[in-house]
Amino acid sequence: MEYNNIFITAEELAKELHISKGKAYKMIQAWNEKLKKMGYITIRGRISRQYYLEQLYGMVEGKEKK
Repeated sequence: MEYNNIFITAEELAKELHISKGKAYKMIQAWNEKLKKMGYITIRGRISRQYYLEQLYGMVEGKEKK
């Protein structure tokens, strides 16, 4: 898996979390809707790797969120 890419795709997310691609697309879609409401530009079927880590694991810039 290539971690130097700023975005993670639904396919990569599915492999990493051992879920279906359909579930991965739904997760990304929900996160992108949340980001749009916050005023961010989103890309369909992709999510920022940093945002993904923050949402799933509570990681912010490589450190755990308290």
